[in-house]
Amino acid sequence: MPYDVHSLPLQLLPPCTDPASSIDIGRDNYAMDLLAAAVVHFGVFEKLGATPVTTAELRASLGLDERQFFVLSRGLNALKLLDERDGRVQMTPQAREHLTPGQPLDVSDYIRLAAESPGVLTLVEHMRTNTVAGASKDDPRAVFIYRDGLESAMEEDASARHFTLMLAGRARNIAPVLAQKVDLSAARCLLDVGGGTGLYSIAFLQRYPKLRAIVFDRPAVLKVAAEFARQYGVDDRLQCASGDMFTDLFPGDCDAILLSNVLHDWDIPECRRLVKRCADALPAGGRLLIHDAFLNDDYSGPLYPALFSVALMLLTEGRNYSGADYKAWMHETGLRPGEPIPTLVHSSVLVGVKR
Repeated sequence: MPYDVHSLPLQLLPPCTDPASSIDIGRDNYAMDLLAAAVVHFGVFEKLGATPVTTAELRASLGLDERQFFVLSRGLNALKLLDERDGRVQMTPQAREHLTPGQPLDVSDYIRLAAESPGVLTLVEHMRTNTVAGASKDDPRAVFIYRDGLESAMEEDASARHFTLMLAGRARNIAPVLAQKVDLSAARCLLDVGGGTGLYSIAFLQRYPKLRAIVFDRPAVLKVAAEFARQYGVDDRLQCASGDMFTDLFPGDCDAILLSNVLHDWDIPECRRLVKRCADALPAGGRLLIHDAFLNDDYSGPLYPALFSVALMLLTEGRNYSGADYKAWMHETGLRPGEPIPTLVHSSVLVGVKR
């Protein structure tokens, strides 16, 4: 059951241990689903011979769009089954010995046992059709992202509240750590774009008594953020403002902007657009904080952010990105990025300063 906000403590404190291992258990399912899809439904290892092929050739042979191919290939890379570098991909020794049809120690038939499970079939169908879960009329699953043209569950009070509170447990662990890792002592106002529960803003407000914050999200979501602000005693310094982050003017005159677990919901064009909107809204010397689960710069892993990308591909229009991706988007908008700083649950924060 989601947390009852009225039973929460008044102070957000960092945990003694990282809850990543508990959260990772749920993501392990995606490893088997991805492997069964690759082995049985897409025949990845049948299509790869003894010599490397270009990623473009492999993608064409699989018939996948760019985002779906990225998630599949990088997931297999993180599972140590593919080796992808310099635009070419080949099987690792483990995959060549155990997943190549006809080899004496091939275990593909064992993987085939999971091939018709609902999770695998859903993943395969999504990868072939490139549709967001819940976006089609005959799909009963809810859409948990908002943009114009989608019937989003985030527009309805009950479903928005349910989903927002489900995310609160992770945020309550990470938010106070993020507030410790980024110094906002000189900031006047923090704009939390797509701020959801508001817990990240609340952690910064509790750490910096002179700071103000604005949580910018959909109206139904902001009802939860307002409750948390009252519960944690910062409602006099936290404002809730509703709007569309892709089209509406950002509220307030803020010198720091936070994108926490937002960009991973969107494809590259939308990410670049949102980073630019944030950069344009900042004054000189203002800072953009991108907080998310980062892939390695060469996309070789880590494993759990790569598996999380599978879930994001199914439920949103996005995936996980690397620190190098975020730095590039910051540079092209006039921001000077630093280096990623780890927080919790395989996440990091990257701070870009406006020149």
